[in-house]
Amino acid sequence: MAQEWLWMSAGDLGRGIERREIDPVALATTYLDAIEAHPLTPRIFARHTPDRALSEAKAASMRAESGRRHGPLDGVPVSWKDLFDTAGTATEAGSKLLEGRVPECDAEVLRSATAAGMVCLGKTHMSELAFSGLGHNPATATPPSANDEDAVAGGSSSGAAASVAFGLAACGIGSDTGGSVRIPSVWNDLVGLKTTVGRLSLDGVVPLCPEFDTVGPLCRTVEDTALVLAALEGAAAPDLAGASLRGMRLMALQTVAMDGLRPEPEAGFNHAVIRLQDAGATVTLLEVPAVSEAMELASRLFTSEAYGTWKDQIEAAPERMFGEILARFRIGREHSAADYVAGWQSLHRIRREWRDATAGFDAVILPTAPNVPPKVARLAEDSAYYVSENLLALRNTRIGNLMGVPALTIPTGVPSTGLMLMAPPMQEERLLRVGAAAESALT
Repeated sequence: MAQEWLWMSAGDLGRGIERREIDPVALATTYLDAIEAHPLTPRIFARHTPDRALSEAKAASMRAESGRRHGPLDGVPVSWKDLFDTAGTATEAGSKLLEGRVPECDAEVLRSATAAGMVCLGKTHMSELAFSGLGHNPATATPPSANDEDAVAGGSSSGAAASVAFGLAACGIGSDTGGSVRIPSVWNDLVGLKTTVGRLSLDGVVPLCPEFDTVGPLCRTVEDTALVLAALEGAAAPDLAGASLRGMRLMALQTVAMDGLRPEPEAGFNHAVIRLQDAGATVTLLEVPAVSEAMELASRLFTSEAYGTWKDQIEAAPERMFGEILARFRIGREHSAADYVAGWQSLHRIRREWRDATAGFDAVILPTAPNVPPKVARLAEDSAYYVSENLLALRNTRIGNLMGVPALTIPTGVPSTGLMLMAPPMQEERLLRVGAAAESALT
């Protein structure tokens, strides 16, 4: 029975604890044993925290026995991307530049999750300094895709996704600046949520581009995603009961998002649209020209901020970095401060145009990623391929970051492909209800 726990949803595990059918200590031990025994663990976990996990599980067990659980996920094990500060445990953001960095305090979202009773299993590998959508990291480790162990998991929350997809965590916590929760989620057939900037605290989170950085969960179900979001912000989970697509109006974005799709993502998206319509949704194909204009600003805004954030550390020891990531950061040197400011002014106008164009719809839908996980070996030997696949992987997800909206990816049923849904800023509850209804239609 214990081995079945490794594949249960976080919500089901929590309900099992509530019914006293699952003991949190036995649950944590099962996960820790699985982490210790799995041959791919070195490629997934940067370090695991058994002492902390067992201590937190014992406290959760005592609360369950006394009927004083702290929430629906009290006692449920979770993994953390290696850019969330953990007191006394190294947090290195996948980079040799931060080797040996040990914070004194937990990140605020980790404190919130711990207060909700979630059990910290450890830290997962990631793209260096979170600046790649592929997850290939020769400096530390490259996590595998659940559908092809010779392919990348997607980045930058690569190990977070792999930990869940390989049954080594009930859910994972990652960050998303341009797609870093959603790409590993889609390529590992998981649900992933990019939250609105400012929705969840970034205190104690190693930054990349603070104007775009967000925190988000990678889970097995939309319900789990809603429960984890609530735990991370210390709030009640949104009610997803009765969510239905009947009468919903969905906009299928045509600008940029449908260009050059590989066969698998195209098939997955087309299948999803048919199922959504069968479930009662009206799907309208619509162009939003402002999206093209925003995409032209992306390099200027992301690389300028990323290089501005990290230039001192990078230029002090550039030889310690993975060359592809170093080159991407250094693109930020090419843009002036005036260009950066003008870019943001243009983006604010574009966001208003997006808001007006999408106002009449319950959600905007598009394929999560235009491509599927590339092979590690080719990425390692072909720089041009690495660059082109990275830019393509992040193209659709980046739309949500540029528009400043929350975005949810759910599996389509075609392996390593996803349906992405977007809603207005700070409307995560609404988005999750639409996502729950869509999930039901696709399963």
